[in-house]
Formats: sequence, structure tokens, C-alpha cells
Amino acid sequence: MVTLLGISGSLRKGSLNTALMQAAAALPADGYRMDTAGIHGIPLYDGDLEDAEGIPAAVTALKQKIIAAGGVILFTPEYNNGIPGAFKNAIDWLSRPSSDMARVFGNKPFALVGASPVNFGTLLSQNAWLPVLHTLGCRTFSEKRLMVSRAHTLFDAEGKLRTKRPPSGSATC
Repeated sequence: MVTLLGISGSLRKGSLNTALMQAAAALPADGYRMDTAGIHGIPLYDGDLEDAEGIPAAVTALKQKIIAAGGVILFTPEYNNGIPGAFKNAIDWLSRPSSDMARVFGNKPFALVGASPVNFGTLLSQNAWLPVLHTLGCRTFSEKRLMVSRAHTLFDAEGKLRTKRPPSGSATC
């Protein structure tokens, strides 16, 4: 059984990306399962903090989950046509110390998924992630993309995937 790790890059309680990740994790699957994680509790990267206190516990815990996974799916929002700062910050912490980079990221399969309330999905955020992941030594799956636009129409008030399709033309994938 292959274990995938889904990481939501949103801090919002009502995040569409977290809802999409939870829906994906709940899907029945043959041969794999998906664990989930978030980026809560990771402080802003500060080299002085790293020197004084070492790697924060939240970073170490997420690192261990990535190392144990057979592959990682980043559920990325898109803010101002790019990577959300909090999510990039978490990845920056995960690459510290630099001697850990190969152990955490090296040749690990990574995929990008994103949900957005607008029509363009998370295309620009996903594009911006590719050079970052390549720099870290990840093996990225970028031939196909999953960008869920108008995602707010696909989830109910509790963040659960609707069982009925929304009206025609209100959501595209």
C-alpha cells in the first residue's frame, strides 16, 4: 500500500483547498491511502531563530510525514497570481537545514492541485511552484493538472463535497 501525503497550503478554517484535500483523502482507493497535513504552527522563517532554537516542532513533524510518504500532493491556493506566502514559508522551513533537503525532497514524487472560487483555478500558483520543487530535487508530476475552479459551488457549508452537481456552467475542472 502506497501512502500519499496531502498538504493544504491554506490557513483558513473554511479553505476550499483543505476541503478538496479532505474529499480526496476520503475517496476509496485500491493500493494507496492518503494522509493529510497542514501548515498551522509553522513560524515565519528566520535564520536567527533557526540558529538559536533549531527547527520548530511543527516543521519537524511535517518533515517526518513527508519522509514517510511515497508521494506528496500540495493543495495550493493562489494569492495575487502566485504562491501563498505561508505555504512557501513552510516549504522553506522544510528545506532547513540544507543537509536535510535530499532526505525530505530528493526524488520524491510531488503533484500540485488547487481549488479556487474564480474561473482560472490555480494555474499561476501551480506554475510558480514548479521551479521551487525542481530546485528542491522533487520529481514533479506536471503533465496533467487539477485546477478546480468555482470550487465554492462544489462544497456545502461544512466543507463536504456535494453529492449533486451544481447548475450547468457553474463549475469547471
